[in-house]
Amino acid sequence: MHKSYVVLFVVAVLIGQRQVAADDLKEAKVGAITLQTPASWKSSKPTSRLRLAQFSIPAVEGDKEHAELAIFSFGAGGGVKANVDRWIGQFAADGRKSKTTIGKSKLGEYVFVEIGGTYKKPVGPPIRGKTEPMPNARMLGVILAVEGKGNYFLKMTGPNKTVDSAADAFRGSFGGDAASEKPFEG
Repeated sequence: MHKSYVVLFVVAVLIGQRQVAADDLKEAKVGAITLQTPASWKSSKPTSRLRLAQFSIPAVEGDKEHAELAIFSFGAGGGVKANVDRWIGQFAADGRKSKTTIGKSKLGEYVFVEIGGTYKKPVGPPIRGKTEPMPNARMLGVILAVEGKGNYFLKMTGPNKTVDSAADAFRGSFGGDAASEKPFEG
């Protein structure tokens, strides 16, 4: 085997399977932003008039359900702290863990929210407020402030292992960088 191929193979193994090769990405135009999403994330017609776009992320081995990424934009969309608190409140308090950071991407400043525990999964029309518990769930949420275009809300929810496996690709889809993020002091 040629030396350069061996080096590339070793680098690929060291990086791990969570990284997505550039060849496996596709552009997804959503309102005023363009995301870079893995080809395996299937776009579908939004199930609500409030959604700009939605994607299904395939379940990893051991998970029965796929994860979902929904993208919204409401202009300013209310205060950042209020939205972070609302997302955290979508998980049962018992056993819930959350972390909120702030960062900057080429699309704008963002707040990144990670929550794990039992998700209160919506069932039926949102107006009814009906939910069912989904244990071992995870949510990754982003409030992305796009200059002159308002806030974009990206929310990925699903089984913990599936969302965890998509975390790096999710953050990369809008140009986020975990290493440069700072704690959110909302």
